[in-house]
Amino acid sequence: MKKQFIALCVSLTLSFVTLSVFAQEKAPRTYRASKWAPERGYWVVESNIHTPKHSVITFYNDKGAMLYKELVDGVRLNLKKRKTLMRLKRVLDQSVTAWEGNHPVKENESLVAAAFGKN
Repeated sequence: MKKQFIALCVSLTLSFVTLSVFAQEKAPRTYRASKWAPERGYWVVESNIHTPKHSVITFYNDKGAMLYKELVDGVRLNLKKRKTLMRLKRVLDQSVTAWEGNHPVKENESLVAAAFGKN
């Protein structure tokens, strides 16, 4: 009886070990960024708590070169809203595309204001 109990314990231990090994062989989860997360650059929003409707938005590429800079007046940018982030992403994509064409550093062409409906 004792030998059967030991054999049962050993076989159960081995089966648990093999099951745990097979459970870890699943494909690793791939990281999926948010839809608003840019693939080819980033932006920096500079604003003041005392003047929330006055912001300076600067767009950069992956290497840190400035692509575009705009002063936005009359619009309070709520960076917690997905809609705002998607609009900034769209302007960043336009800036990166223009930069890849002929490397101009632009300023105040109202791209952000147009994205937010202010002209």
